[in-house]
Amino acid sequence: MTALELKNKRILVTGGAGFLGRQVIEQLCQSGADPEKITVPRSREYDLRLWENNQRVVDQQDIIIHLAAHVGGIGLNREKPAELFYDNLMMGTQLIHAAYQAGVEKFVCIGTICAYPKFTPVPFREDDIWNGYPEETNAPYGVAKKALLVQLQAYRQQYDFNGIYLLPVNLYGPEDNFDPGSSHVIPALIRKVHEAQIQGAKQLPVWGDGSPTREFLYSEDAARGIVMGTQLYNDSEPVNLGTGHEISIRDLITLICELMEFDGEIVWETDKPNGQPRRCLDTERAKQAFNFTAQVSFEQGLKNTIEWYRQNAA
Repeated sequence: MTALELKNKRILVTGGAGFLGRQVIEQLCQSGADPEKITVPRSREYDLRLWENNQRVVDQQDIIIHLAAHVGGIGLNREKPAELFYDNLMMGTQLIHAAYQAGVEKFVCIGTICAYPKFTPVPFREDDIWNGYPEETNAPYGVAKKALLVQLQAYRQQYDFNGIYLLPVNLYGPEDNFDPGSSHVIPALIRKVHEAQIQGAKQLPVWGDGSPTREFLYSEDAARGIVMGTQLYNDSEPVNLGTGHEISIRDLITLICELMEFDGEIVWETDKPNGQPRRCLDTERAKQAFNFTAQVSFEQGLKNTIEWYRQNAA
């Protein structure tokens, strides 16, 4: 398997200033990319929902890694389903078409685990992605991102365009989004515990009943997997990026409280939604296709994330 040489490639990373994007750029540089040849389009200058901005950003690029997304937790998914559908579909589908027209050598699209059907057999295998409708609260986002997989496969078939589709599981790590209005479960819970400690609260309200399971991938591992896929994978089939290990929300909050030394009572808000019942990926394809396995243990990753948040919370 010959790795794609990154040394002289001009690489566009949408979302490159974000939580995962900064890690991807670091991994690209470690893998030989020239930092001077990496471009990060900022949304305030290049709204990728507009066609002409997509044409501008892809010009003269060799590789595009599309990380940019309008994304959030269950709260945002329930509040703004139309925006999440439109924004993600418009950004992705136009960027792919502009990249094809501009003769870009390779397109790496980052999908979402929200694309999987609500009741997918666990662990989720890539071949199951079309066996049902996604969980209702995040379906508009999931369907919009899944449409990009169809587009890349169609463009490969008709135009021989080399686009790959990677599906990372829920990410976490330092520099994550801790905004309570749009954050995912780990940063939301870390912030909640931190604020309860500051306020001296004896109870901690948590959405749902604690029964759903989730799998989490440390951002640095995810970035490494994305760069390995960029260099080594050239097929039409989607590839999961994960750890293959799941944890219930109940066990997750217990572990976070333990690591943060919070001994208050957890109060389950069972009138709030649980989200998808289980999420855990089959990670065999990534291992076989480009030898990717996660390296950072969950407890270590959580410790790093908690430490970063405590240092930067103010």
